[in-house]
Amino acid sequence: MTPRDRIDGTDHTDGSAGDTAAETARLQGLLERLSLQEKVQLLTGRDFWNTWPIEKIGLRRILVSDGPSGVRGEVWDERSPSLNFPSATALSSSWDLDIATRYGAASAVEARRKGVDVILGPTINLHRSPLGGRHFEAFSEDPRLTADLAAAYVRGAQENGVGATPKHYVANDYETERFTSDTVIGERALRELYLLAFERAVVDAHAWLVMSAYNSINGVTATENDLLRRPLKTDWGFDGVVISDWTAVRSLASAAAEQDLVMPGPDGPWGDALVAAVRAGEIDEATIDRKVIRILRLAARVGALDGIEPAVAVPARVEDGLAFAREAAAAGSVLLKNDDQTLPLKAGALGSVAVIGHNALQARTQGGGSATVLPERVISPLEGIREALPGVDVRYSLGAVVQKGIAELPLEQIVNPATGEHGMLVRFLDAAGTELFREDRRATGLFYFGGDAPTTTADRLELSLDWTPRSTGTVQFGYSAVGRGRIFVDGVMLKEDVSEAVGMDLGASMLNPPSATVEVAAVAGTAVRLAIEFDLATADQSIPGLVSITAGLEADDSDPDGLIAAAVETAAASDVAIVVVGTNAQVESEGYDRENLDLPGRQDELVRAIVAANPRTIVVVNAGSPVLLPWRDEVPAVLLTYFGGQEYGHALADMLFGAVEPGGRLPTTWPKTMADVPVIDVTPKGGAVRYDEGIHIGYRAWLRSETEPAFAFGHGLGYTTWRIQAATATPVVSEGGIVTVTAEVTNTGQRRGKQVVQVYASRAASAVDRPVRWLVGFAPVVVEAGASTTVTIEVPTRAFADWSDGWNYEAGEFTLHVGSSVLDLPEAATVALV
Repeated sequence: MTPRDRIDGTDHTDGSAGDTAAETARLQGLLERLSLQEKVQLLTGRDFWNTWPIEKIGLRRILVSDGPSGVRGEVWDERSPSLNFPSATALSSSWDLDIATRYGAASAVEARRKGVDVILGPTINLHRSPLGGRHFEAFSEDPRLTADLAAAYVRGAQENGVGATPKHYVANDYETERFTSDTVIGERALRELYLLAFERAVVDAHAWLVMSAYNSINGVTATENDLLRRPLKTDWGFDGVVISDWTAVRSLASAAAEQDLVMPGPDGPWGDALVAAVRAGEIDEATIDRKVIRILRLAARVGALDGIEPAVAVPARVEDGLAFAREAAAAGSVLLKNDDQTLPLKAGALGSVAVIGHNALQARTQGGGSATVLPERVISPLEGIREALPGVDVRYSLGAVVQKGIAELPLEQIVNPATGEHGMLVRFLDAAGTELFREDRRATGLFYFGGDAPTTTADRLELSLDWTPRSTGTVQFGYSAVGRGRIFVDGVMLKEDVSEAVGMDLGASMLNPPSATVEVAAVAGTAVRLAIEFDLATADQSIPGLVSITAGLEADDSDPDGLIAAAVETAAASDVAIVVVGTNAQVESEGYDRENLDLPGRQDELVRAIVAANPRTIVVVNAGSPVLLPWRDEVPAVLLTYFGGQEYGHALADMLFGAVEPGGRLPTTWPKTMADVPVIDVTPKGGAVRYDEGIHIGYRAWLRSETEPAFAFGHGLGYTTWRIQAATATPVVSEGGIVTVTAEVTNTGQRRGKQVVQVYASRAASAVDRPVRWLVGFAPVVVEAGASTTVTIEVPTRAFADWSDGWNYEAGEFTLHVGSSVLDLPEAATVALV
């Protein structure tokens, strides 16, 4: 068959694809009232989070905010808390488009509450390698699953009147040297895998923005790359704004390309230089006008233009955000193993429960970097379990130190010495010690960027509080930040220290700050005055004005054998042991990739020791991306919860004690060993990462290598059993048609449950290289105990096409495999493409 583009190939670079004639005329009229300088000014942000207002045309600022897993808003401040939703990997593990739509909608409700017009998410780069540091923030190794979830998220956000920003366009699947590295990739893999998620978000969900990436693609940086023209603005008809990743625009040349908006501002490579280039005839003013029209259209959609009704005046979907976060955490948790129906536990039959692990006390509810939000409260696994088991002896033991660096002091244990209220006093001082600015804060972790605090003019920052410990012993008190600081205990300076940034990434002080601590003799119930002085001139200057510092305690790892021994004693004396293992901020974060897939610290040794002491051991995995589980065959139950959001502890308890079922299925393959992973490299060589594997990533590469993983793509158990049978498919279909796949799904167990029916295609003989199998459709279904239902999944013929200078539809027979994972496909049907 002949090649065919996704859409008609019409050039929509003028951004008029979705406009009515009246809308186009109105926006054109506003454009004509602007001078060249005003038009160019609009193309660079006013500051870190805002665009420029222009009063004479009724244009207010547009406020954008980080927020794939919550919406931070304009300030990073615990006094303006944000809902913290489960990580993107938890969302994708639900395989549920309704959950994804609600996730986007709930994020938009949060955005509107904070006055935010645009959410900088979702992140829809692929899980090409499990070493990707930002893996937790993206959806899946599969392009179809990613694409469908991305479109649903975008649709949910924009139905509530807030712009969504699929990012990072494109092939930005690693963090190492992310500002300068070149992704070298074939056209077929680019089209069939890495662009597909963006295509669905644009063509089907009509995203209002797309974020261009830092990296280059085949030698041309993303902000200057012709991929912004074709396929984005031509083939797909994108009529929104291409916003840059922060500082990704580095040259005037990008202004001649299809990049629309430079962030952050007010400085940047365009500005006066662009005005001069237009006046010199080097860049056509019509190019500037097209970009301005797109920004004005976005302003109209979000209600930032006087006299123009926003796309959505009243949110279409509003629900209890906390309740949704709790539901979504369970819906995206994956029961990897459950021998002899170990789970759910019968709460009424338990007399004592051992809860073990650093992550049980200080759980990771989100990954590190720009996606971070500050929730009002986080429910830890320990809290959730204790709340669910009133009257049961719930015992806690640390077991092994995991969380490196400084942990904030709990609000209920600290008092502001100036007010006598719970919290901490923060003062900005000049060189003479005169107070320039003060704040009463309710957290000991601070992040300043913008706002009223004189971060660039003050000499030093002073933090002070009275801490009343709950137990007696020696603790490590200090701070984490890049720069010079001093630690005071009861008015006496005990340490002065200078800390250097780890790595060269932008904002290293935020991503992975070093720590300085001193020993403090804590006596239960006796208050101690703690203070930090920090020299602002020595702070990380990679982002001018940014100040990040956390005061608190560092875990004591001086006796690791003793920690394991104490945990073993606790487990042995309990009816059941629940071990929460996981990663830390040094393992999963924006800004750097992972070095290995091991659980940090001595957690593997801890698990083996606990299960030896108590065979009734359940392991909960609190990690945003794959980790090695070398003890998986030794424990009866393993529950993967990812980064579960602020309601993590409640959701975990709901699952452990059977109030709800873990509803997730793996969106990414989990390996037995790192050596088994067929596509692993994320480190540029000679400034480039070569995607030489082509279309064979994720489970496709695993199938090709014939290596058995620990847990396959699509795998996940529940609290019931299933039978999938009687699969059928449309026997013959032509290009542009739909294949209808049906299967009968029976819940053969004793309780209501969820199954995810998955459809994979294969072709026995083909003129082109194809995966062994590839996902073409899926559907979650909930069925009562003993009942059956027929599931229908529609598969567009595009799922069978391959790219070679256009979409080719190879005639012949395809097999459609139906089941519950890429390795569990009991049913099959065939379809002939003609």
